[in-house]
Amino acid sequence: MPRLTALVSAAVLAATVALPSVAGAQSLSPDAQARILDRNGETTGTAALTQGPHGLLITVEMVGLPPGWHAFHIHQVGDCSDPEEGFRASGSHLGLGEAGQGLMSPDGPYAGDLPNIHADEQGRVRVQLFTTFASLTGAKGPGMTVLDEDGAALVVQETPDDHLTGPAGDGGSRLVCGVISQ
Repeated sequence: MPRLTALVSAAVLAATVALPSVAGAQSLSPDAQARILDRNGETTGTAALTQGPHGLLITVEMVGLPPGWHAFHIHQVGDCSDPEEGFRASGSHLGLGEAGQGLMSPDGPYAGDLPNIHADEQGRVRVQLFTTFASLTGAKGPGMTVLDEDGAALVVQETPDDHLTGPAGDGGSRLVCGVISQ
């Protein structure tokens, strides 16, 4: 039952909120950040990550995405150096193999599974997400730590995550990637 409670808490707390800007939305000093790059190597957004006592708050602002819903995940490796290869260097979702795939999986999600995000008609995303499954510092355990030896990355895919299909939720190609750093 505690796992189900954590899953429900993550799903409820991960609701999106329209924000004026990452800086304006982040009243706490972020513990980590990411500069998000498109496949041309151009900066397309930023993310601020703040570790809380019960989970990780992620505040994101991006531009230039195709309008509509997109999968959004934390990936295992802090490497976005291969945009021409579709950011494959960022590896799989954080926590791959630790649980099932997707927020709706009966086996629980991977630590890197996050709710889908929506780009408006101008391709803008402003969102604040919360997850209880990952942490910056290792408080959630091995495989769920963002700032470990090889780091982690935030990745947006071309279509929404179906929250069930392994290993990546059937989210299509990786569009943008941002290495998380302190």
